[in-house]
Amino acid sequence: MSKRYRVTLAADERDELDRMVSRGKADARKLAHARVLLQADVSEAGPGWPDEAISEALRVSVRTVERVRRRVVEEGLEAALRPRPSQRVYRGKLDGEQEARLIALACSAPPAGKKRWTLRLLAARMVELEIVPDGLSHETVRQALGKNRAAAASATNVVHPGMWCIPPKRSAEFVWHMEDVLEVYCRPADPKRPVVCLDERSTQLVGEIRTPWPPRPGQAERSDCEDVRNGVANLVLAFEPLAGWRAVRVTDRRRRGDWAGFVRDLIDGRYRDAERVVLVMDQLNTHSPAGLYEAFPPEEAKRLSERLEIHHTPKHGSWLNRAEIELSAFSRDLPDRIGDKQTLRRHAAAWAHRRNATTRAEWQFTTADARIKLRKLYPTMDD
Repeated sequence: MSKRYRVTLAADERDELDRMVSRGKADARKLAHARVLLQADVSEAGPGWPDEAISEALRVSVRTVERVRRRVVEEGLEAALRPRPSQRVYRGKLDGEQEARLIALACSAPPAGKKRWTLRLLAARMVELEIVPDGLSHETVRQALGKNRAAAASATNVVHPGMWCIPPKRSAEFVWHMEDVLEVYCRPADPKRPVVCLDERSTQLVGEIRTPWPPRPGQAERSDCEDVRNGVANLVLAFEPLAGWRAVRVTDRRRRGDWAGFVRDLIDGRYRDAERVVLVMDQLNTHSPAGLYEAFPPEEAKRLSERLEIHHTPKHGSWLNRAEIELSAFSRDLPDRIGDKQTLRRHAAAWAHRRNATTRAEWQFTTADARIKLRKLYPTMDD
């Protein structure tokens, strides 16, 4: 059966297609169509391959070969090289009123526990406020905010790259602590021996000299460039990875007594039915059972210490403490200026509640990975 649409290229057309293919700098689809036309050419200079052979050689469908032949006959060479524009009309997910309310929401104050709006938070709040009847994806929010630079800037969360800290040379001490912690992370969930990561960090309390101006239509929130320092506060965070549970406490300072009180509340509160709490911490000087004896009578300190199984991350390896990762996420979500501990506690409670409900953590770095990627840290028999 003869082809209905036969490709017959002139010499200059074949030269043009040959140059395009040899350079390979055109769009991938345009190059694929050019190769189809060169192989389907039935002129004296062309091979005149059948559609099935072209499909197999160029790894395109037979239907694509037929469509390209038809377009070059009916519309010309240039049209055959370009993809046909879609005739489908896509209806926008948001109408004008909904987009306006989205922009107003993005320019408003973020919820407690968040430094700024994120795309997913905005999508969830739009559904919560019943502005949209069905679900809304964060990609739709991004496209809608792309039309308004101020709103898009308010909803953009810029995260600066972090830094891992490892020792500069081989260290048996480092790899021993590292493999010990990695083994703990591989344990299955056990309500009798829950794995809990704990870390703490100081944060400055920075207040406003003058009351900031709230955001208005067409104008973002404004605040004075001058601030006032109101001292520091200490953040203590506990994270149970397998349960996806976090708790943050704000204390006046970093002391052994504060650490001991937080640990006792964990043991006698959430983990009162556990036989032992497997505690992963860094080697901070306050992170020691000695703090229990400084804060409580010997009998109470002994009771609490016997309920603990402590594993320390290596020095220069606090990145192995998953609570430190959560503290980093919490710090990024805090507003730039928090002037008092009461406001900080409110943000901490809101952040923990939201993250417990929405975020699960998966740890994929294992001992086998460490022995490959960090092999330079392992002592050798020749050392």
